[in-house]
Amino acid sequence: MVNSDQRRRQLAREKFERQQQRRAAARRRKQRNSVIAAAVVVVLISGAVAAATIVGSDDNGDKADQQTAADQNSQAPPSPEPEEPKVPEPKMAIDAKAPYTMTLETNHGPVAVAMEAGKTPRTVNSFKSLADKGYFNGTKCHRLTTQGIFVLQCGDPKGDGTGGPGYNIPDENLAALGKAGADGKVTFPAGTVAMANTGAPNSGGSQFFLVYKETKLPPSYTPFGKMDEAGLKTVQKVAEAGVEGGAGDGAPKSAVTVKKAAVSKG
Repeated sequence: MVNSDQRRRQLAREKFERQQQRRAAARRRKQRNSVIAAAVVVVLISGAVAAATIVGSDDNGDKADQQTAADQNSQAPPSPEPEEPKVPEPKMAIDAKAPYTMTLETNHGPVAVAMEAGKTPRTVNSFKSLADKGYFNGTKCHRLTTQGIFVLQCGDPKGDGTGGPGYNIPDENLAALGKAGADGKVTFPAGTVAMANTGAPNSGGSQFFLVYKETKLPPSYTPFGKMDEAGLKTVQKVAEAGVEGGAGDGAPKSAVTVKKAAVSKG
């Protein structure tokens, strides 16, 4: 007969084994993503020489081939793989009926974002909680895309696309940009600010992206705010400088640091 101490040890061992299995699965997913990313780079390099439809086409060029190539370069803004929450989501502390503004003080100038608190209360509440703690201060915008999708991605304290606050927040306001077209995508207008995620539902954390040019993505990324005109021009100027190494996706050549972030009511 198994006594209570033995049963507790057995349950603890089973829990540890489940955690190890989940972590191993997450590592495998990350490795697969790395392989896919490497394959896209190979396609881009070889395409410049061997596949004219990727670079351009004659009058009878195949637009479907062009779209396929663009899609390979249009992977949606990612965040780290979701895992068991290490800390709880912040308790609701905002007034969902009031307007809020997030101000990002960057080394290129301020970017003000009018936030949709009424439609994305948990997203705005999380940003205010993190900003109040100085979470975003001194962080880098680690990713710029200039092909397929046109975004600047920020909000990762590690600066490499793998960081997060230790909890996930639910998707919100996903129908705001309309019904998806035949390609399964909606248009994110220039100026839109939305949550990055892993592609899985409800997997947002602290990473977000600033759309500097009209971009088509699946309607699975919480749009929670809009940049002011000055902020949009600031991000567009960063985009004009391009990506390090001349790629279409990577660290911005003109590095962007969020010196301070604040979320205020009104």
